[in-house]
Amino acid sequence: MKKLTALILALVLALSMTCAALADTLTMCTNASFPPYEFVDGDKVVGIDAEIAAAVAAKLGYDLEIMDIEFSACIPALVSGKANFCMAGMTVTEERKQSVDFSDSYATGVQVVIVKEDSAIATVDDLFAEGAKHVVGVQESTTGDIYVTGDIEEAGLGTVNRYQNGNDAVMALLAGKVDCVVIDNEPAKAYVAANAGLKILDTEYIVEEYAAAFPKGSDLLEKFNTALAELKADGTLDAIVAKYINTGDAE
Repeated sequence: MKKLTALILALVLALSMTCAALADTLTMCTNASFPPYEFVDGDKVVGIDAEIAAAVAAKLGYDLEIMDIEFSACIPALVSGKANFCMAGMTVTEERKQSVDFSDSYATGVQVVIVKEDSAIATVDDLFAEGAKHVVGVQESTTGDIYVTGDIEEAGLGTVNRYQNGNDAVMALLAGKVDCVVIDNEPAKAYVAANAGLKILDTEYIVEEYAAAFPKGSDLLEKFNTALAELKADGTLDAIVAKYINTGDAE
């Protein structure tokens, strides 16, 4: 009987220690194909979002676990409870706010257009010209997808090809399957630098604000915003962004 009691106590202790360990870890979901905000380096997810999330978690006394999934699966992961929050270069939209709550903004994003260097598309306005029938590549479920779906596909000015990540969209452009790619400026610069024969149009498609997403009613949101404000105030946030983005770049 004493052995049984001791075994039960040992199991209870082990379970409680496991639960405590889990409680001390925050899970962030992201899509690690969006440099410099998130990308894979070796076996780790790194980038602006990953470092900001780690800094916030440390300030709140948590370890951070990053779950790399498709961008379109990020909000479902929050709704289902598989992740505590999401940082994935995600823009605040009214549609997304129906499913999740957003933190204060931590970065400004600019949607731009990538084309081949010899493309007939010279400005963003060319995409909306009368009679235009361009094929536009985007990463599925991103704001780039949302914008061009309404501006181009639904307006009858062309079609939209959707890909699981930005790299696939850029590869489709190089292969001639799409006429251009609409994506955030920072990953766009990385893709253009890595692939000869591409350029970014000088004109912007749209400017937007990035924020972290949380399950509706999450107790973590207010704490996250407080920590984020402290990181902004002490210069940590600017230092992280500057590590990955040359803010003095003229582009």
